[in-house]
Amino acid sequence: MTAPEEQVDRAIDILLVEPNPGDTRLFTENFRDAKLMNTIHAVSDGESALDFVHQRGEYAEKPQPDIILLEPQLPGKSGMDVLSELNGEPALREIPVIVLTSSAVGEEIVRSHDLEADSYIQKPISPDQFVEFIQSVEEFWFAIVRKPTSSATDG
Repeated sequence: MTAPEEQVDRAIDILLVEPNPGDTRLFTENFRDAKLMNTIHAVSDGESALDFVHQRGEYAEKPQPDIILLEPQLPGKSGMDVLSELNGEPALREIPVIVLTSSAVGEEIVRSHDLEADSYIQKPISPDQFVEFIQSVEEFWFAIVRKPTSSATDG
């Protein structure tokens, strides 16, 4: 049975948590070039990611992200620490988190599942893979998947 395709009818706010400036540039340029209806916000460390989602400090006026793309290896507070804190707060637990890393196997995969990441994806490496990744994220997380609300899962 195929679900009817739905279109995303508003800009999606994506928080990219990525310490590598080159990868950040690749993501932002490819998001822009794909001409999808989204806004990408980038931070480079775990503390900034938490400030962004809590709308603290310089991020007080920023929107709550609709999805988080999280590199696990961050300076200071690690991506796994960020994920743990997000999972510990019911309002933040609703935000889908995709763990991104350049390693295909390893402790990050195991830990991301233990900490209930919504998905684990190896970073795309070519421009075509970036465009495909971006389109897949938008289609899957915002047209197909509907995460249950806290009240639906507290049952």
